[in-house]
Amino acid sequence: MRYRRFGKTNLLFSVFSLGTMRCLVSELTATQVISQAVTSGINHLETARGYGKSEQYVGQALKNLSIPREQVYITTKLPPTPEAGLMALWLEESLERLQLDYIDCLAIHGINTWEHLEWVEKGCMQAIAEGKVRHLGFSTHGSLELILAAIETNLFEFVNLHYYYFNRRNDRAVELAAQKDLGVFIISPADKAGRLYTPPAQLEKLCQPFSPLQLNYRFLLGDRRITTLSVGAANPEELIAPLKFAAQDYPLTPEELQILQDLETHLAHTLGTDRCLQCYECLPCPENINIPEVLRLRNLAVGYNMTEYGQYRYQMFENAGHWFPGNKGNKCTSCGDCLPKCPEKLDIPKLLLDTHERLNGNPRRRLWEE
Repeated sequence: MRYRRFGKTNLLFSVFSLGTMRCLVSELTATQVISQAVTSGINHLETARGYGKSEQYVGQALKNLSIPREQVYITTKLPPTPEAGLMALWLEESLERLQLDYIDCLAIHGINTWEHLEWVEKGCMQAIAEGKVRHLGFSTHGSLELILAAIETNLFEFVNLHYYYFNRRNDRAVELAAQKDLGVFIISPADKAGRLYTPPAQLEKLCQPFSPLQLNYRFLLGDRRITTLSVGAANPEELIAPLKFAAQDYPLTPEELQILQDLETHLAHTLGTDRCLQCYECLPCPENINIPEVLRLRNLAVGYNMTEYGQYRYQMFENAGHWFPGNKGNKCTSCGDCLPKCPEKLDIPKLLLDTHERLNGNPRRRLWEE
């Protein structure tokens, strides 16, 4: 296992962190997963108030395993609120469930809207001042502009981000965080990165002799701006595959770089003049369609046959609130507002409807809401 400095917190984190959202089956399962993780060299555990009984299970597991407090760092996440008293109450409840006197890192869970950002100073600063939290950060599913603004407040010491090879929209946020010496924690590098643990055959072939998951891990681990990657194991066995890469934090090799370039070439060739380049100039949409994200999912489905992943994500539109905002492509009225904004001159209404036909299915919600 390799370790990196978590920005200005000066904590030394393992390059893989255990996210505990999925080990919610029982206290026994959580104990087994945490035991295996710590034995493997992971020293950072992440949980959240919103993850069912996760905090309770983590706290009890640490007690069951007699893990010294100084051996592991604990992050929990609390939702944004403008009410300082409510934030203080939530913090006390989290400490009680975790059986801790203090939390190493508190992340404001889901600064996803501009209103959430406005709440932060009112709602969380008092809790920090009481000394029960060592370091403050935030997680986000928000727009790039919102993430950059949150980093620029200088209130935070770390950020939890979505950033992967197949979704590099937040690269500027990673760069700004690095410039300001924030720790960077990458969320869900296997699943939301593209369900890379069960890739389509076409993508597997394009990535040979590596696996798609290996290439994404290497893309992230080779980036020194990034501190740690989440691994969300539901059982101890699910730690085996990702932790094979725990020592592979060196720069990308020429062979890896060539395969990533070949993936880009293949995507461009397959999509031709229908490829969305993710410039985001088409927004805002009068019908509140997240056009770039809809078309990103189409890019992946058409270019790499990542249709199952596209369906998984597309079905969350209109069902996950501010965690995954925007309407589906079939809400397009062909008003034409987006057309003159697109530098690629894409027929956006046509592509939105095509995406809907390819990817629509039964609606999905976030994992802990299912």
